[in-house]
Amino acid sequence: MFGLVDGNNFYASCERVFDPAIRQKPVIVLSNNDGCAIARSAEAKALGIKMGQPIHLVPPTLRRQLVVRSANFALYGDMSDRVVAILRESAPRVEVYSIDESFIDLAGIRDREAFARDLRERVQRWTGIPNCIGIAPTKTLAKLANKLAKKGDGVVMLSSREAQRSALDDFPVSDVWGVGHQWTAKLAPLGITTAGHLRDAPTDLILEKFGVVMTRTQRELRGTPCVGLEDIEPDRKQIMVSRSFAARVEDHEAVAQAMATFAVRACEKMRRRGLVTAAIGVFASTDSFRPELKQHHPARTVNLPTSTGDTRIVLATVRQLLRGMLRPGYGYKKAGVNLMDLGRPSELQGDLFAPTIAGDDELMSVVDRINRRFGRGAAGFGASAWQPKPAWGMRQQMLSPNYTTSFRDLPRAAC
Repeated sequence: MFGLVDGNNFYASCERVFDPAIRQKPVIVLSNNDGCAIARSAEAKALGIKMGQPIHLVPPTLRRQLVVRSANFALYGDMSDRVVAILRESAPRVEVYSIDESFIDLAGIRDREAFARDLRERVQRWTGIPNCIGIAPTKTLAKLANKLAKKGDGVVMLSSREAQRSALDDFPVSDVWGVGHQWTAKLAPLGITTAGHLRDAPTDLILEKFGVVMTRTQRELRGTPCVGLEDIEPDRKQIMVSRSFAARVEDHEAVAQAMATFAVRACEKMRRRGLVTAAIGVFASTDSFRPELKQHHPARTVNLPTSTGDTRIVLATVRQLLRGMLRPGYGYKKAGVNLMDLGRPSELQGDLFAPTIAGDDELMSVVDRINRRFGRGAAGFGASAWQPKPAWGMRQQMLSPNYTTSFRDLPRAAC
């Protein structure tokens, strides 16, 4: 039996935890560079704010009613870790599915509904994050139960056939986990508009029209588990760090500095997972939303002779890739670095004539430890913008403090 714990309106809820003044107000969180709404409180949804809606298209009269925040992923990530820590203390196995969703294993728990209600209350009391829990014999049904829980009292259990049948018959197929809008459009001509329709459709027809993945979804809707709990995250094959700039950048050195900063961040993520890279890609892009401007979208990739986890080697490679890649007079709006062909050092095939791994692992380990202990930027590389705020940085004009990850931003209480 699976449970799915989902933080309600997670980003908006994180903003409210340390700012009681906005708890009853409509809150939206904007994407990088303060562009579009990526999270909305229930009050903002009631006002008609859509997911992905550009803030500049919100009418001024409506805009004045909103509390608007820039995305603060440092805060959201730390709050997510706190929620997951509570789940790991409570459930035997936990799969972190996303920053705001986790599957838990409820096998061996006698009164699962009582357990879920206690867990839900504990998460909210200890972190301030409201949440809902769906319980079912498959992960697909648990996701479905969680959506129903948001409309009810916070916990829904679909353990019996009768409860599943009643829930699926009126549930839109577009909201079923793994179906999406494209499959919904192809299912509609077959008369499949609800989860119950998909569950009852002939398996041969689903297999012929949509393949084995949709057939697996159908079996999960019938209560047959086809997807297990992944309590160990599988190794990534690539790590990309990219950003849109606050303004178009024509200075190639500034773009190179941005690329170097992205490379440093990507290497930190890679080493934290115990991986090394064997291929590096870079790309840049002009403003595709301004077709009247000159457009250029270059990209380059190179295979490394030897895998590495050393930021210095990655930075030198990125610098080589950038030579002659950007055109004079073009304003670039976005850039990124992609580390590919990732693997664990212990799994790499040796070479008689060259070392298996290039670089200085001990030096990188020291740099990572310094930054973990004293904060990001305490030790860095000169090619990147690791100390001053760069001109190409993101626009975050409504950024909340990093309440939980920065001593300077600790909330203050007056007695």
